[in-house]
Amino acid sequence: MPETHVRRREALRAHLRERDLDALLVADLRNVRYLTGFTGSNAVLVVHAEDDATSVFGTDGRYLTQSARQVPDLEHLISRPTLHDLSELIGTRAAKFGRVGFESHRITVDELDMISAATGKVELTRAPGLVERLRIVKDDAEIEALRMACAAADRALADLLEHGGLRPGRTERQVARELADRMLDHGADGPSFDSIVATGANSAVPHHRPTDAELHTGDLVKLDFGALVDGYHSDMTRTFVIGKPADWQRELYDLVAASQAAGRAALRIGTEVSAVDAAARSVVEDAGRGEEFLHGLGHGVGLEIHEAPSLAKTGEGTLSAGMAVTVEPGVYLSGRGGVRIEDTLVVRDGDPELLTLTTKQLVVV
Repeated sequence: MPETHVRRREALRAHLRERDLDALLVADLRNVRYLTGFTGSNAVLVVHAEDDATSVFGTDGRYLTQSARQVPDLEHLISRPTLHDLSELIGTRAAKFGRVGFESHRITVDELDMISAATGKVELTRAPGLVERLRIVKDDAEIEALRMACAAADRALADLLEHGGLRPGRTERQVARELADRMLDHGADGPSFDSIVATGANSAVPHHRPTDAELHTGDLVKLDFGALVDGYHSDMTRTFVIGKPADWQRELYDLVAASQAAGRAALRIGTEVSAVDAAARSVVEDAGRGEEFLHGLGHGVGLEIHEAPSLAKTGEGTLSAGMAVTVEPGVYLSGRGGVRIEDTLVVRDGDPELLTLTTKQLVVV
C-alpha cells in the first residue's frame, strides 16, 4: 500500500516543519515499517521536510529485492554499515539537510557519536517520539490488521476450549504451546508476546511465566495472550475456573467484570486517559480491594504490544478516535488466585469498537 505510506510521511512532514527541521533520521525499525512498509531486520530512513524526492531509504544487500518491492517510491542506499553510510550521505548533502532531527529515544550514545562524525556540518537535534505521535491514532489499514490479529486469537482460544485444552493434569507450558500453535493455524504470523498461562495461586501473579505447574479441579486459570498479524499485536485475557467455582472465585470474577465494563464505557473521545483508569479502578476500590489492583488499566497496541496511550493513574492526554487500546483490570489475592479480563478496543465516535469477541461470562471448564 504505497499510498498509505506516502500519506504517513506527509503527516510526519507537518511535524518536521513545526519543529523547524529539514529532516528526521528514523532508526527504529517499527517506525521505518510504519513509514515505508519495509519488514526486514536492517533499515534506516531519512524523511525530508520538503518531499519524498529528497528522502532516502537505507538497507543492506540482503534486502535488495525485498526493498525494491516494498519501498518502490524512495531513493535507496544499499550499503553496510547502513546507519553510518546514510549519515555520511546526509553530510554530503548538507545544503539540503541543514538541521536534522534524530530519534534520541532509540539511538545510542555511541551511535550518535558516529552519526555526528559522519554528517559533518549538519546540525543534529533531538526529536524523540515524532513518529510514535502519529502511530497513536490508527488508520483503516492498521485497524484491519488488528481485527485480523484479534480474530486469530479468538479462534485459537475457541479451539483450545473445544478440544479440552484446559483440563486437570495439563501443565501451564503445554497450554501455552498449544495456544501458540492454534494461533498460527488461524492465520497469525506468531504470538504477539510470550503467553501467560497461570493456574491456581499462580493466577495471582500478574505477569506469571508458564511453568510445569499442573491444572487442578478448583483452579482459576488465567490466559493472557495475543496474535501477531502483519506486524500488529492483539492482546486479550480471559480467566476460567476448572470445575464448580467457589463463592469467592465467582465474587472476584464478578467484581473484575464490573470494573472492566466501567473501563470500556469510559472510552469516549476527549476523555482523559487517567479518568478511564479511575472509572474502572473506583469499582474495585469501592469493594475494598483497591490495593489488589496492581497495575494500570491498559495501554495502546499496534506495531508494539505496549505503546501510547497509557491508561493509568499517571497517564497523560485524552482519547481520540482511532486509538487502539486495551482495558484489563485485575484483582490478585496472593496465595489464592487472581482474575484479569482484557479486551482490545478501538475508540470511536460513540461506543468503542470491540475487537476481542470471546465471551466475558465466567466459563467453567
